[in-house]
Amino acid sequence: MILPQLFIAPTGEMGRGVFTSDNIDKGTVVEISPVIVMTGAERKLLDQTLLHDYIFEWGDDRKSCCMALGYIPLYNHSYRSNCEYEMDFDENLITVKAVRFIKAGEEVFINYNGDWNNAVPVWFHKH
Repeated sequence: MILPQLFIAPTGEMGRGVFTSDNIDKGTVVEISPVIVMTGAERKLLDQTLLHDYIFEWGDDRKSCCMALGYIPLYNHSYRSNCEYEMDFDENLITVKAVRFIKAGEEVFINYNGDWNNAVPVWFHKH
């Protein structure tokens, strides 16, 4: 399930991103997408490719990974994102939900750390 008002567009600095053509209320489920789960050994191989930037750690031990389907791989990162995501390890799903009101035309962000306001530097900001 992907809200029908979501669309992919160029962002300038971050390549492509997910945007909304209509307002989204706080608490709205923006997307629910299945994932393809891969083993720790497969994750090590993926970490050597461009897909490293698009996969999520998976499982309670975080040794596996997954490739989310839908728009999820295209949400850009923000340390104060307007959405958060939840992983359902039993059903192999990721749900994205608005944590605040999002105006029409605004880019939809997630925080790659998991919590919408987690300020720990992510891998591409650690220099």
